[in-house]
Amino acid sequence: MTTPLTLTPGLRPDGTPRLAVSGEIDMSNAGILAEALDGGSGPLVLDLTAVEYLDSAGLSVLFAHADRLELIVTPLLEPVLTVSGLASLARVRGLGPKDAPRQ
Repeated sequence: MTTPLTLTPGLRPDGTPRLAVSGEIDMSNAGILAEALDGGSGPLVLDLTAVEYLDSAGLSVLFAHADRLELIVTPLLEPVLTVSGLASLARVRGLGPKDAPRQ
């Protein structure tokens, strides 16, 4: 059973837009994420720490916006972003003690 995709917009203390994503990103809902990312320009912090699953459709959406994204991820997603090459195009921060996301 798929976990619904939830997008929660916000701002970091420095004013940078932040989008928290939770659930599963797959071909059934990648368009929703694409629409959210297409609606803006400039830097965006994309918090993927509550994402449980990411397939190639979701990766394609992230690749299309890689030049403006800072991705915050869990150890579950880090290898996927590295192997796919996305980590070399976008800034990726893990959840180590020094990299814990700030609300």
